[in-house]
Amino acid sequence: MTKPAPKRYRTINWQAYNQALIQRGSLSVWLDTSMSWRGTPQGTRGRTQTYSDAAIPFCLTIKNLFGLALRQTIGFIQSLIQLAGLDWGVPDYSMLSRRQQTLQVKIPYQKSSGTLHLLVDSTGIKMLGEGEWKTKQHGAEYCRQWRKVHLGIDAETLQIRAIEVTDNRQGDAQMLPSLLTQVPAD
Repeated sequence: MTKPAPKRYRTINWQAYNQALIQRGSLSVWLDTSMSWRGTPQGTRGRTQTYSDAAIPFCLTIKNLFGLALRQTIGFIQSLIQLAGLDWGVPDYSMLSRRQQTLQVKIPYQKSSGTLHLLVDSTGIKMLGEGEWKTKQHGAEYCRQWRKVHLGIDAETLQIRAIEVTDNRQGDAQMLPSLLTQVPAD
């Protein structure tokens, strides 16, 4: 039995096709000029923060989004601000490094529209192990260590509502009470 030939689609409007391919590489960044880029006095002792709590997460988001180092991030942000025609300063890399350690990130979650249906499952991850090459060459020196990640996922929104990391001897049923205590009340 022969396999049917795949359908062949021909491009008729080359101009629109080329423009669509070009548009895939387009980068649009919108900077809100009303955003408080400079820090405001907090009413506490000590020096006022030079940059606001909105500027630092913006810079760190760009850093993580494009996989840049801190100094490369500063150059990229300077270019964005210059292209936008704004006269904002850019935090230096040491300030970004210090502030990212104490940054409190609030992750919003979507509330369930009705009753919460929680899916619970776990998977194993290798936490500490030798490289495959070293194990093949010299043999394993010790048992590989595995951990279990237990997840509680909302069935409707598919968002993670609870997480617990244990050793590999814990089952899902044993971890259910701990996972249920982490679920926020809607």
